[in-house]
Amino acid sequence: MVPKAKNNHSEVQFPRDCTFTPEDWQVLAQYWYPVAQASEITDKPVGVKLLDVKLVCYRSNGKLVVARDLCFHRGAPLSKGWVENGEIVCPYHGLRYNCEGKCTSVPAHPDAKISPKLKLITYPVVERYGLIWTSLTSSDVQIPEFPGWDDPDYLNVLPPSFDIAGSAGRQMEGFLDVSHFAFVHTDTFGDRDNPFVPQYTVKREGSGLLAEYWSTVSNYGKGQDNLVPEGFKWLREFRVFPPFAASLTVYFPNDGKLMILNCACPVSARYTRLFCPISRNFDKDASVEDTIKFNLQVFQEDREMVEAQTPEDLPLDLQAEVHIPADRTSIAYRQLLSEMGLGRSYTA
Repeated sequence: MVPKAKNNHSEVQFPRDCTFTPEDWQVLAQYWYPVAQASEITDKPVGVKLLDVKLVCYRSNGKLVVARDLCFHRGAPLSKGWVENGEIVCPYHGLRYNCEGKCTSVPAHPDAKISPKLKLITYPVVERYGLIWTSLTSSDVQIPEFPGWDDPDYLNVLPPSFDIAGSAGRQMEGFLDVSHFAFVHTDTFGDRDNPFVPQYTVKREGSGLLAEYWSTVSNYGKGQDNLVPEGFKWLREFRVFPPFAASLTVYFPNDGKLMILNCACPVSARYTRLFCPISRNFDKDASVEDTIKFNLQVFQEDREMVEAQTPEDLPLDLQAEVHIPADRTSIAYRQLLSEMGLGRSYTA
């Protein structure tokens, strides 16, 4: 018998063709993930997927709604419907639901009592960093810290979401990896002549991790003015917010800071939608379009590796792959996922 997970609103059945084990799905469903950019969600319903669950996002009289993309009358997807007078309308038979998920109208029987079973499964929702966040089973908001976004001294940039035919765990590990710069990112900022990875530290910080990495690898892109004093050391500060979010703060000369929030949304076990808010306190007059173009190129370079890795899953058994000293953050991250209760044959 397939178990059920619960949130504050209703029971959530596992997806019929779930790509996760029931045990791993139960663990992952407790956390919050971004599922869309806020600018994309208007009064026109948008279908998205999280952990193999089909969801619909829309605004109802200014209120954000995230619900199961399903009308329980005959199983039609509400993302194909529309919003009218603050209510979402099923495209199949015109049933209407208010922002609390209650069915308010059955056009075929306007005077009949409406069954209480005709309601939407809705989920908690928060708009932050230009993104729409939700959780399938938890109402306790758990969204990563990203202080630059709310600081008036910082310029905020939100590249478009980026799809990866690979697991969220592999994508996250690639973001945290410091030894691939010289080989994967040679067209953007890496240098084949500077592959050395100095010793660095990783420590627990609350429920996550903090890694501080000093090196001579520049963060200026190829073709940009490299305004680095002689002997300058770059500090890259990684913070991990399990299971699939991490921030990177890069310390530039003259007290410059670049902050990147890597949020991997596990669409399914081996498909990821990446959201990546960016903030910086320098070059605030520089082209936002150029910033987006540069970061999309970096994402593309990483995607080619993530989609080609074997096994596709992130092995939490530390004996399954060989490690080098540069992998300290990766090892600590895998240990963290294991402690959260994910299986050793974890598939996302």
